[in-house]
Order: sequence, then structure tokens, then C-alpha cells
Amino acid sequence: MPFTATVLTMFPEAFPGPLGVSLIGTAWREQDLWRLETVDIREFSKDKRGFLDDTPAGGGAGQVLRADVIADAVDSVERRGRPLLYMSARGRPLTQARVRDWAAGEGVIVLCGRFEGVDQRVLDARGFEEVSVGDAVLAGGEAAAMVAIEACVRLVPGVLGNDQSGAEESFEDGLLEHPQFTRPRTFEGLDIPEVLLSGHHAEVAKWRKHMRELTTRERRPDLWAQHPANQQLKGASKPKEK
Repeated sequence: MPFTATVLTMFPEAFPGPLGVSLIGTAWREQDLWRLETVDIREFSKDKRGFLDDTPAGGGAGQVLRADVIADAVDSVERRGRPLLYMSARGRPLTQARVRDWAAGEGVIVLCGRFEGVDQRVLDARGFEEVSVGDAVLAGGEAAAMVAIEACVRLVPGVLGNDQSGAEESFEDGLLEHPQFTRPRTFEGLDIPEVLLSGHHAEVAKWRKHMRELTTRERRPDLWAQHPANQQLKGASKPKEK
């Protein structure tokens, strides 16, 4: 079976959204290279009025999605070894390494929270991984779920068409991607770097590597601190022992 993303959400009408356009949309709608399913959490309400939430234990503002409702929704899905992901601002960061692992499997099951979040007991009992797409708080998990799913799906063989297109992208080797240029040669007084027009592939590769390292060092010092090139520079700067 193709890579399958199952989304548990209060708003299934939000999908496919951007997952339904361009190459990723074609791979889903026409090529069946991956599949998207939605589960409406509201169908599992225990309340005649359709409520899914209740007041937080211990008091406080807002509402919390009930453990029993979420459990029933999750248990209605055939898991097939797929990881359970809960999109949460307090989760571990979404990284390319995690995405690569998920993309190599059968798919993912993604829970989209709302209100103040989800009862922790069901997250623990079902073994959810809490995942954050950035240091910001969203109104719900749907947009974050689309980010995680798109990151996975684009790695599924055949989806992008050219499997080599991601070889030098950001995070694939711990560095950010180099700048990109195309026609016109001059735009508002700014020229394409001459080395990219030289036809010397070795020099182009050298320039791109340098720009990847420079960009990472300037914009993501946390990544640069972990990168082997930085460690080599540190080692080279140390005086040799006599």
C-alpha cells in the first residue's frame, strides 16, 4: 500500500489544502503514489450536543479535548505500524531526519488539536509523538499537520519526479541550501554571480558549498555548531601538541 497519511481533525474540510496542488497533488489524485485520509473527531462525541471537550482539571482558561473521545477516534484507524503524531507547540521540533524516517514507512497518523490541547492521558496511553513545526502557537493543528505530511510525501519515490532534486536542499546534510538564480542575467542592477555562468562545474560546486556553509553559519548557528565542517575548523585552529 502507498504511503498513507491519516488525519484526525475537527475540520476535515480543511484538507487537502496545499496537499492537493502541484506535483504532490498529482501524485495523490492521479498517480496513487500516496494517500490522504481524514477522520472527523466530532463523530466520536459522547455528548448529545456533539461536544468533544471539557474544562481543564485544576481550573484555568479554555477547554481540553477529552481523552475518551480522542481514544475512540484513534482506535477507529488501522494503524499498520504507522507512528502517531500530535501537532503541538511543546513537541519536539520537526526535523528532516525525523521526516526521512517517517517517509520510509507505511505512513503517518496525525492528530490535530484545538482549544487548550488534548488530555495528556490519551497521548501517553496511545504512544503519541508530540511534534512542533516552530516556536509559535497556532489556533489548531491542521496547518502544522499539512507541513509534516508535505515534508514526508515529497520524499516518497516518484512524487517529485527527480529523486536527485533534494540532494543539496536545506538540512539534508546539516546545512542550509545555497542561493538560487535564473534569468534575467541582470535584475534591478543585481547580477547573477559570475561563477554560476562560467561553465566550470567544479568551481560552481565549490561556490555552492561555500555559500551553504556561510548561510548556515549566519542564519542557523545552532546547526553550524553541530556540522562536521565547523568541527574540522575548530580542530585545525588548535595548536599541535609537541
